[in-house]
Amino acid sequence: WGGPAGWEQQKLRHDLKGRGLEAGIPHFNLDRLTSNTMASHRLIQHIGKTYGLAVSEAIYDRLNIYYFVDGHALNDRPRLAKAVVEELGKHLEEPPSEEELLDFLNGNQGRKEIETALQTLYDLGVSGIPKFIIEGQTVVDGAAHSSVFVNIFREI
Repeated sequence: WGGPAGWEQQKLRHDLKGRGLEAGIPHFNLDRLTSNTMASHRLIQHIGKTYGLAVSEAIYDRLNIYYFVDGHALNDRPRLAKAVVEELGKHLEEPPSEEELLDFLNGNQGRKEIETALQTLYDLGVSGIPKFIIEGQTVVDGAAHSSVFVNIFREI
């Protein structure tokens, strides 16, 4: 984001807080710390493979609140494990324990798959999410205002 000054510019330029409000996020925490997302990506992938897409999507939704609203770091493994186990308890009769998830997070299972996927996305020009690729050629950042999309679709 270009350090503290760059982050402040991004917040103003993209009106992240205002757009979060428009999307139904009443408290979009812009003072959160940016963190490495490898652990959370590996965990979402693991949950999807183990419990299915519906459960992994529920965890993904919970982690969006955990990060964007609550402002917690995605690489705080003990806190991440606790939050995910609590959410899994809403969807599974027998969720894994915090210790089991922490063991997973402290390992490297799934890391190579995530690294390969990230490289593929990087090769396509995707460096953050959400990102939209329109007609296989026009790449638009998720923070783009709706008018950007309207203009692209009018050109099409």
